[in-house]
Amino acid sequence: MPDTPRKSYTDLFRTPEFGPLFLSSSANIAAQTVSGLALGTLVFRATGSPLLSALSMFGPALAQVLGATFFLSGADRLPPRATLAGLSLAFAAATAALALPGLPVWAMLAVVFGEGLIASLGGGVRWGLLNEILTKDGYLTGRSIFNMMNGVMQIAGYAAGGVLVTVVSPRLCLLLAAGLYGAAAALALLLTRRPPRAAGRPSVAATWRANARLWSARPRRHVYLALWIPNGLVVGCESLYVSYDPRAAGTLLACAALGMLAGDVTVGRLLPPRLRPRLGIPLLVLLAAPYLALFLRPPLPVTAVLVALASVGFGASLVQQERLVVLTPDELTGHALGLHSAGMLTAQGLAASLAGTVAQFTSPATAMTAMALVSLAVTLTLTVVSRRDAGADGGLLPRRAPEAA
Repeated sequence: MPDTPRKSYTDLFRTPEFGPLFLSSSANIAAQTVSGLALGTLVFRATGSPLLSALSMFGPALAQVLGATFFLSGADRLPPRATLAGLSLAFAAATAALALPGLPVWAMLAVVFGEGLIASLGGGVRWGLLNEILTKDGYLTGRSIFNMMNGVMQIAGYAAGGVLVTVVSPRLCLLLAAGLYGAAAALALLLTRRPPRAAGRPSVAATWRANARLWSARPRRHVYLALWIPNGLVVGCESLYVSYDPRAAGTLLACAALGMLAGDVTVGRLLPPRLRPRLGIPLLVLLAAPYLALFLRPPLPVTAVLVALASVGFGASLVQQERLVVLTPDELTGHALGLHSAGMLTAQGLAASLAGTVAQFTSPATAMTAMALVSLAVTLTLTVVSRRDAGADGGLLPRRAPEAA
């Protein structure tokens, strides 16, 4: 069967609303990158603890599970423009609060938890709106360019943040990040005022019903687990960069972002659609395997290359998201993508906590190796189970699934 035509990147930016959504998201990612590195450095300087440093950078993700449990129905039931602008303003206020002199570490972690709670809604609103703007046939290309932007912003943010936290101070970096969040809110107001995608008021009961419906189909469960767990465990490795090499953390984070950018370009634009589903599992293996070598403490240039190579494997998420969109009813698209985002970030936060705990009692290099081994084991297990249930395609081909398990 011939490949279906794909939207070009030029076509995307000619689409109404794509530009403002892209720019607003770019400002949000830049702010998140700079603030995460600044806060992780600030906490590590104050405590010397790999665990607390990892929690400060990735702890907001731990609160995502609460948002996915109680608030996610708002992803399709709230007006997108006002919600995205309001979330960015809330992040601006919280990040500015983190810059207050004398704020104790426990208070910083409390603010970080609050940020994660309010962020739980953002993924569903943003990606549901993107799917609405582009329609399903353009979603993967659109999401790939968002992921590319994510990589570019992280490269620039971590590189600039690594310099700024050394030359200026982490607190000034946090104030800069608060300003970027404010800019993101202003850009979100350029979006068209759209009604909610689904009728009814957001509620805990509606969230639970939609979660149960999404989780009821076995193919969707496999996709969610593949999106959350291997990815999250490798992010646990990334959460240890500051304690692994405090002076080179910004460099390693930038190299990881560069590798992710390369993977997203390859999967989202260069690979023919017929080949993409076959690369989901190999990319998940690539995501973890290079971290096994960090146990040997290679020189920084070798470590940077290994980190960049591993991050190419994040391109697997595009393959899995394409399948998730195909498997999801239209009226639940925002909720389904929000559940993916919240679950992924929760897994990342849990993995960062686990990695920090292992590093606390062993070493960051040992913890990275352990997390990579577990990620590979999970990928192997999911592959075996998916192939047993769905056939030789491993459950990654974009076929419509039944609503029942």
